[in-house]
Amino acid sequence: MNARFLTRAAVAAVVALGVLAGTAEASSPHRTPVVLFPAFHLTKLQVTVHDQKTDPNCPSSGSFQDWYQNPQTSAFSQVCQDELETLRYDANPAKPMPLRFAEQPGVTVSVIDYGRTDSAPFYETLYRTLESAGYQRDKNIRVAGYDARLTPDQGGFLARAKQLVERTYRDNGNTPVQLVGHSNGPLYAQYLLTHTSQAWRDTYIHGFTPLAGNFPGQGLLYSMLFTGLNVRDFGYPTTVDNAVSSARMYLTAPSTYMSASDPAVFGDRETVVRDTSTGRAYTPRDWPQLLKDAGLTAEQQIARYYIGFVKFSTPRYFPNVDVTAEKGSGLPTIVGATLPSLKVGQLVDQSQFILASGDSNQEDITNNANRVWSAMRCHSYVLDDNPGIDHFSLPGNENVLARLLTTLKTPRHRCP
Repeated sequence: MNARFLTRAAVAAVVALGVLAGTAEASSPHRTPVVLFPAFHLTKLQVTVHDQKTDPNCPSSGSFQDWYQNPQTSAFSQVCQDELETLRYDANPAKPMPLRFAEQPGVTVSVIDYGRTDSAPFYETLYRTLESAGYQRDKNIRVAGYDARLTPDQGGFLARAKQLVERTYRDNGNTPVQLVGHSNGPLYAQYLLTHTSQAWRDTYIHGFTPLAGNFPGQGLLYSMLFTGLNVRDFGYPTTVDNAVSSARMYLTAPSTYMSASDPAVFGDRETVVRDTSTGRAYTPRDWPQLLKDAGLTAEQQIARYYIGFVKFSTPRYFPNVDVTAEKGSGLPTIVGATLPSLKVGQLVDQSQFILASGDSNQEDITNNANRVWSAMRCHSYVLDDNPGIDHFSLPGNENVLARLLTTLKTPRHRCP
């Protein structure tokens, strides 16, 4: 066999590798960079207050931080923090919905250390695992944090996240980036993927790893409209004043409705609120009646726009990148509550919760919903189950992280 024939054969093999649907591309000499999209309120926020008049019983000026497991003390009580972080809603129909929300007068909110791992300290085990494989924080591990009250069509999220991915790609030798998201984080990553072109994804994205992605929402959010939930420990308020301030904060936060179970996926398969004063039980399909019965008029407008806001379940909204998803299962999970009325600001205890099977935070319906992506035309899709692993342990689980390291070394699939 002569040298000319061998050369032609080698060239043909390379061409075939590049054009066959579903084939894997040659791996980059650089490590696949990671951009993390944290969970709900796991991004550190700085809240700065200047001459506020929202509540005269709260400090007029100062600052505090908002994030899960924040150890800092503050002159601003939990009630004050809730009140000052409650978005004002303008019901004017002439305004586009994303522009109807504003901070309280004198309040500004920003992400601390955007792009850096310090902005999301909850994921320390993930960072250390990547470091043990040769990764460097803030070089090939970066974090696309966001204000968890807002949806990904607000606050400049899309442009900022897109720029972070592109910069991470360039800073790592033009190496495509793996998007890793946890809980609500995958909603923001999915929005990015479905609001960029396929050419952009083919250039910049290696793949997508959603860890318990909250794509169709979860039932718990409906009862939170009446009970509230404290961000610092994800515990329920223990005073009526705090229950009122917390619930009101969620009532006007658009992400509340984006994160609530979408009836297009859930239908009436679970009860999310039961009102003992009327005997009425509400499923996700009943959300319009629930809000109407509670007298929440403006909130009906927000809900109508943002429930099911991040599309994912039809081919038009498939991510069209390789997906390696993870979930937990087999644990009792709160999906709603039995309440004495539909009054905003109620105290609850364990006996009032409505439970289903899930990962302790999101039900199985939520965690299984991304299975529709198995129908992607040529990109790969895997959903790994982790029985007994709870929602917040998933990002630090040894097996999950081992699979992530394998994913980062696996060449991505390319479509013609």
